[in-house]
Amino acid sequence: MNSAEIQAFKQKALHYASNFDVCCYLDSHHYQDKYGKHDCLIAFGEEKKLEALVGNAFSSLKTFAEENKEWMFGLLTYDLKDEIEEVTQQHKDLLGFPDLYFFVPENLISIKDSQIQIIKGKTDLIDQILDTSLPTEAPNKPLNIQSKFTKAEYLVSIDKVKQHIKRGDIYEINFCQEFFAENAAIDPLSTYKHLTEVSPTPFSGFLKIGGRFVLSATPERFLSKRGYTLTSQPIKGTAKRSKDEVEDLQIKTALKNSEKEQAENVMIVDLVRNDLTKSAVKGTVKVDELFGIYTFPQVHQMISSISCELSPEVHFVDAIKNTFPMGSMTGAPKLRAMQLINQYERSKRGVYSGSFGYINPDGDFDFNVVIRSILYNAETQYLSFQVGGAITYQSDAEKEYEECLLKASAIMSVLKN
Repeated sequence: MNSAEIQAFKQKALHYASNFDVCCYLDSHHYQDKYGKHDCLIAFGEEKKLEALVGNAFSSLKTFAEENKEWMFGLLTYDLKDEIEEVTQQHKDLLGFPDLYFFVPENLISIKDSQIQIIKGKTDLIDQILDTSLPTEAPNKPLNIQSKFTKAEYLVSIDKVKQHIKRGDIYEINFCQEFFAENAAIDPLSTYKHLTEVSPTPFSGFLKIGGRFVLSATPERFLSKRGYTLTSQPIKGTAKRSKDEVEDLQIKTALKNSEKEQAENVMIVDLVRNDLTKSAVKGTVKVDELFGIYTFPQVHQMISSISCELSPEVHFVDAIKNTFPMGSMTGAPKLRAMQLINQYERSKRGVYSGSFGYINPDGDFDFNVVIRSILYNAETQYLSFQVGGAITYQSDAEKEYEECLLKASAIMSVLKN
């Protein structure tokens, strides 16, 4: 198939899969890297499932993975932090996702190098999908999108956080704010399609668990395992794109050379190195790329890559646990940063800054970071997305607020259509 035919197949396959109660669609949008094994994975239908609460979620996942050495797809919410560190939770859950959810799919399709392969499912599955007719898209009803912070309240909160940095409680914190809409009636499929048209990214995905949806255009990998190699690629450093080529190159160069952005990035690189050490063969943790600049339709990003060799004594689920939640969405030191996140943020993070992805029968896996994502409960009609950024003592609160709006812009433009 050529690229246009593959794209048409992916749209039909996602529509077909979304008719099942559970489905997970992962799409790299042709961003190639040496760590990914698939361009696109489409899993649907629930053969077996694991739904676990904070407390024994990771141990339950380890048991589930040992009992089912099969393909599985699933979700790790940020709230699993409470299983690793003692951090109290004081915000209401308005979306209703499980703390941890994994399923073994009845059907699984892989797309790699323009080749479509049925990994699980009936032999005529591809023909069934090709025969699917796509419905006519209807525009979403207007949404009343609100924020949990006014601009003034956000600036005051950043000032308070910086006082903690001044006192030496933390060096850096990822501080986030929620935008939300009540009584929201959207079509998750068409909304996801529009989101990825505006912002195609390498770790995007569509996850449906009953009436709950994650529509993600995330550019960030949390953690992957290929063989015995673990790789994490935190993002710290964002700059807006310009339609003018000369100005856009200047912006990109300024991001690459920014001492502030480099300082933020290297703090998280050090945190990730420390997290990986818990699972690594001694002496194998290394920084493969520091301060790499990657360009996406909306923004330029500074991304670093850190890897290690997984110790044969460490189960791969424990390797996930040892690095969770990801450093790019917490801060340094991690525990104190998470405590201050709970103190000063106004929303339960839940799925946001958690992760979803796959584990294959060999125990290899790839998980993203849930940012640039719309979370939606179709039953309660609550819609939410959060944005944030790294705060250090050098941070300018006004500029941080503007960066939040920049990160929210792609989602805002989709939801206002």
